[in-house]
Amino acid sequence: MPLPLSGLRVVDFSRVLAGPHCGKHLLDLGAEVIKVEPPGGDLSRRAFPVQGAVTGYYAQQNSGKRNISVDLNVPETREVVTALCATADVVIENFRPGALGSFGLDYASVAAVKPDIVYVSISGYGQRGNWAGRMAYAPTVQAEVGFTRNTLRHFDAEGPRRRTDALSHADVYSGLHATIAVLAALQHRAATGEGQYVDVAMAAVMTSINERVHVDLADHDLGSERPVLGATDAPFFTSPEGDPFVVPMSLVGSLTFQFYCNAMRRPDLLDDPRFLTPQLREANFAALHAIVQTWIHTFDTMGALDAQFDEAKIATGIVRGIDEFAASEWAEQWGVTRTVSDRAAGTITIPGMPWHFSRHEEPLDDQVPALQGEHNVEVLTELGYDAQQIESLYKVGGLVEPAREGV
Repeated sequence: MPLPLSGLRVVDFSRVLAGPHCGKHLLDLGAEVIKVEPPGGDLSRRAFPVQGAVTGYYAQQNSGKRNISVDLNVPETREVVTALCATADVVIENFRPGALGSFGLDYASVAAVKPDIVYVSISGYGQRGNWAGRMAYAPTVQAEVGFTRNTLRHFDAEGPRRRTDALSHADVYSGLHATIAVLAALQHRAATGEGQYVDVAMAAVMTSINERVHVDLADHDLGSERPVLGATDAPFFTSPEGDPFVVPMSLVGSLTFQFYCNAMRRPDLLDDPRFLTPQLREANFAALHAIVQTWIHTFDTMGALDAQFDEAKIATGIVRGIDEFAASEWAEQWGVTRTVSDRAAGTITIPGMPWHFSRHEEPLDDQVPALQGEHNVEVLTELGYDAQQIESLYKVGGLVEPAREGV
């Protein structure tokens, strides 16, 4: 069967990560996505490393999208893009509020020609409020909303850390939440015939995914007790084979400490005066950790240890590189990664689908990362422009295609 969003058209004005990530998920769900790039191209085309004719960063978020490149400062080009939006079901943008409005491509303008359009804007702080106009990138939003403080929990002794995180969580989560909102808006449209505007604020997204907001905003003094489960206090250990692994349960928290005692068959530790309270377990953490680590080394293999942990309802995770994970048997069985062309006879590895549908199992289609402006002629021809009109737009600089320069 066709994929769930087959037949839908998305016009993607966005760049770098949050918006393109949303567009890529809609593409993987079956939608046709046409990416609209400015003359300078998406900044991610200049990321490192470059492989073949494209960058891996660009390929990961944009492979499979058709591409037109236009200069919206040319009035004739705005007419072209408006006509394109009139054929769309969804429009995505992640500029500062008002940026596309200056070209007559805001929601109200697009809805005037396509009343049932679902139009989603992703920005740092949304389209209203006194922070709306602020420049925003994932690290700055993560810092503003408490994510960075909860992640780092401290500064290095010699001064502030040089970086906050290796990944752009706010962009990725915002792209996912934009996808969720678009799917909901499309469902609403299917039921009512009404399109609508979707305003996604990265700061609100990052607040929504923070599982400890309830305690951070409450007046509780928990002392050394841990407020939430899992990721906030996951100790590292060394496996019998010498590999680092993590356990998602605190050694300090009262709820989870007993899981370790059960796994080790050590009920006596519950009455050990060094470990009677969270405060004492925190003060004697090194001794407690050493007891668990010594017990771990009584096993010959991680498999045997994992079975014992599993019996006590404790999960484990080896600290792997993504290369090790991608090479695992499970990753191959699932299809965690896929390859796309680098446009120069080579391939780039990107993530595969994070889902499987029972009624939509089919071989992966080719997803080629488009060159800038590669589909200018193709898309405009579909819109009804003839060869002379298209060439005229090239001559006035309305259409941009670096591969044509000097030809």
